[in-house]
Amino acid sequence: MRELEADIQALAQEFSGCRHILQALGDETRQHLILSMMQMGQCEGCRVGAITEKTSLSRPAVSHHLQILKQAGLLKVRREGTKNYYYLSVDETQWREMAGLIDLIYESIKQIMAVLPERTNDE
Repeated sequence: MRELEADIQALAQEFSGCRHILQALGDETRQHLILSMMQMGQCEGCRVGAITEKTSLSRPAVSHHLQILKQAGLLKVRREGTKNYYYLSVDETQWREMAGLIDLIYESIKQIMAVLPERTNDE
């Protein structure tokens, strides 16, 4: 049981470390923006105006959500003069953190289920 308590403490730390990513990805509008940017297929980046045209959001709303995704490390921005181009980050850090969190959740649940009495499908 001590091992489970240690895993739960580690899980709490992992949740804390991934909170910014979870908050960024947990919003349906930001999910839609990510998908829209992927569909646009512009590897060099997308301008806010182009993203606005692709979505039903206002320009300020798009900028706001892009900023949150950028702060979470999921987007990067490239500047050319006065123009900003947003693109999906290929930095694996955030994705590895999320994968580690999911793995830890899964392993913790397996440990909890191993010590609980067997349940039937009706419960």
